[in-house]
Amino acid sequence: MNKTGRSQLALGVLLILLGAWFLLDQTAPAFHAFFSKYTEWPVNLLLIGGIIFIIGLALGSPGLSVPAAIVAGLGGIFYYQEMTGNYDSWSYMWTLIPGFVGVGSILAGLLGDNTAHNLKRGLNLMVISAVLFLVFAAFLGGWDILGNYGPAVLLILLGLWVLGSGLYRTYRKRGE
Repeated sequence: MNKTGRSQLALGVLLILLGAWFLLDQTAPAFHAFFSKYTEWPVNLLLIGGIIFIIGLALGSPGLSVPAAIVAGLGGIFYYQEMTGNYDSWSYMWTLIPGFVGVGSILAGLLGDNTAHNLKRGLNLMVISAVLFLVFAAFLGGWDILGNYGPAVLLILLGLWVLGSGLYRTYRKRGE
């Protein structure tokens, strides 16, 4: 079976398992009572992300690491918001989503799916996501998130990243 077929198989199995879970949750009061304290909706997203990752491992489809990281990452954001009541944080928390894609790409690369490309892409996405998060959090979350020196620190970090990536490209081309 090719990778596309394995991915579709994994998605089909996941949907069947989720449907069975929801059916049992609605029809069996004992099932619902037992799992209700463990299945708050943000935790469900974390568990679903873990299940997607495990299915990807079992089927030899490392590409499923990307959707697994996105779903689990969103679960983490929503869990934070539920625990703190800070729902306004969504105005800058959305910038973490490219970082979740980066984490998934790195996991896929480490599991053998086009390793060099996925590691490079994943690291780039994580850096971009971190910079966006810091910029948006500083402006929309209040200036105090990084103290009085927030904008200066952000500009220095961004400049170092741009300088480092330019130097890396220069030396890589010289080596070829």
